[in-house]
Amino acid sequence: MTQTHDKILIVDFGSQVTQLIARRVREDGVYSEVVPFQKAAEAIRTMKPKGVILSGGPESVTTDASPRAPQELFETGLPVFGICYGQQTMAAQLGGQVEGGHHSEFGRAEIEVFSESPLFQGVWQVGKKYPVWMSHGDRVTKLPEGFEVLAASENAPFAVVANEKHKFYGVQFHPEVVHTPQGAQLIRNFVRDIAGCKGDWTMKAFREEAIERIRAQVGKGKVICGLSGGVDSAVAAVLIHEAIGDQLTCVFVDHGLLRASEAEQVVSLFRDHYNIPLVHVQAQDLFIGALEGVSDPEVKRKTIGKLFIDVFDEEAKKIGGADFLAQGTLYPDVIESVSFTGGPSVTIKSHHNVGGLPERMKMKLVEPLRELFKDEVRVLGRELGLPDAFVGRHPFPGPGLAIRVPGTITREKLDILRKADAVYLEEIRNAGLYDEIWQAFAVLLPVKTVGVMGDGRTYDHVCALRAVTSVDGMTADFYPFDMGFLGRVATRIINEVKGINRVTYDITSKPPGTIEWE
Repeated sequence: MTQTHDKILIVDFGSQVTQLIARRVREDGVYSEVVPFQKAAEAIRTMKPKGVILSGGPESVTTDASPRAPQELFETGLPVFGICYGQQTMAAQLGGQVEGGHHSEFGRAEIEVFSESPLFQGVWQVGKKYPVWMSHGDRVTKLPEGFEVLAASENAPFAVVANEKHKFYGVQFHPEVVHTPQGAQLIRNFVRDIAGCKGDWTMKAFREEAIERIRAQVGKGKVICGLSGGVDSAVAAVLIHEAIGDQLTCVFVDHGLLRASEAEQVVSLFRDHYNIPLVHVQAQDLFIGALEGVSDPEVKRKTIGKLFIDVFDEEAKKIGGADFLAQGTLYPDVIESVSFTGGPSVTIKSHHNVGGLPERMKMKLVEPLRELFKDEVRVLGRELGLPDAFVGRHPFPGPGLAIRVPGTITREKLDILRKADAVYLEEIRNAGLYDEIWQAFAVLLPVKTVGVMGDGRTYDHVCALRAVTSVDGMTADFYPFDMGFLGRVATRIINEVKGINRVTYDITSKPPGTIEWE
């Protein structure tokens, strides 16, 4: 990230929703980065932020080994905003007291505002109560010198505290989650008004700066990019091509696990629309053969990841002379690759990154999207002129249909699922619901049931349908289809897809803090 934009540093103490803090800051046009607490002191020196936010976390400040913010942070003159655990460690480090064993608060609560503050400007008024989302067992019981109480809840007497002189603020609740209705505005007040950030970080600015960085990194070298069929690698490829033109060659490994017509769409988009050099590798037999008899989903992921790299490496050698490998790595991948304690992540999400880059591939990485979240990549894709139908496509993890077929995989099962999934998505589009839904897909369950069709009995597969709504991909709820819609979809699938005789709809939800999908 260049030094031309104001920045907010977010110190991570292990909260499952730390990424949401970064999202809320960026939504207001201010660049933000997340770093583990162990690396915060270095980040303050190198990043030169205009303010610091301390995240929540699962530890207890009352234990000696619990994590802390760099003590020097409170002597830098920077505004500090502590959230939940962040509030507690700030209070403890500045001479206050935190205790456990009090009544815990998890879920919705009401806080009453006692005093005016720049943090509340245009959002909350003195004497009124507001809903917030709590998640704490410990709580502050004694404030450091210079702090005052701004708001309280029934079980959190210091729900909002501040030292206005030093611009230190702390809240016991989580303003970053959607369950705190005005939380994003509170964060905005801290970032824009208290920390004084300009809010000039736009996707147009990012595009221009990224192109310059790519040109500076690559020079006259050659770059190869592995296309997966998804949005991330496609946007990365188009951005790199805009920067260096035909120095880029894309390799699309068709593993036979994509949805109906997706392979053709990728080839058409890059060859016909953008005229980007593209190698289309037909590797369906190799991948499906390697997955024969494999039922464990993690083994499936790792098998696909290893084969992807092997095939890609072979094609790279045929192309010859490539100095750089481009990947659609996103900012959540960067954060998740370093655990709360700073160690390596056990599972890498995207299939083209599974296992890392082998040493035999003597190439340097070009990762132009590593500062962006998923929805920011979509905005960049539109900025680059990618078709909206492609940019707005629902998330579809790298292993593709391999994890939509629980249990062992066969060509027959893949064909059945691909047809059912296509019918489902077609009906969603016909109903004008595609853009209202964050993610929708069909799953071929590993069970068969007896049914009656016409005058005969059947013994065929059960198909499950899933559709969820989400603001940020961190929490989600099932989409409330009406029974008429579900009836039409079920009827079409059973009549048009041989091998399925029963359809069910999944109505489970993803609670706050859930990050994994599949």
